[in-house]
Amino acid sequence: MSIRPVRIYGDPVLRQKAKPVTAFDDSLRELVADLFETMKAYDGCGLAAPQVGVSQRLFVVGFAYEDGVEEKFAVINPVLSERKGKASRDEGCLSIPGLYASVERATQLHLQAFDEHGRAYERVVEDAFLARVLQHEYDHLEGVMFPDRVSPLKRQLMRRELDALVRGELPEGYHPGEHAEGRRDI
Repeated sequence: MSIRPVRIYGDPVLRQKAKPVTAFDDSLRELVADLFETMKAYDGCGLAAPQVGVSQRLFVVGFAYEDGVEEKFAVINPVLSERKGKASRDEGCLSIPGLYASVERATQLHLQAFDEHGRAYERVVEDAFLARVLQHEYDHLEGVMFPDRVSPLKRQLMRRELDALVRGELPEGYHPGEHAEGRRDI
């Protein structure tokens, strides 16, 4: 297992539609382990393969609810359906350090996917936060990032910071794993 560098907004791999996973082998399981380790190092609660430069349709989720119950699983070749409800909440992204915006997402959904061993699974997700994380990470597989989900006016207000990231300028004082107070990047 190793920590991989997270690609930052402006990297072309983040805008590509990822390819389906076809081989459920040791190299895939190594990638999944690296994603978990990288997500933990960056203090995220989700991380998609394109965010570490791998254009494949997989991501990992890992966080604990306030009651201590943990979510930790790999999502490979996902299909999200039956989206219901809507809620807006601030989102951040490990690939867009320092920026947050309110994004509207479904609060419930149905997930179909495979784990890292090639076993199919389904899950009805009724927790709004988990549904948000799944949708955010799924967007990465489609080449979509959270600024694409905000109003044109809000995106315009974010333009200066986004352009700075494209130029390779990280926010002053930025350190991976550190976030604005009370916020956690997805």
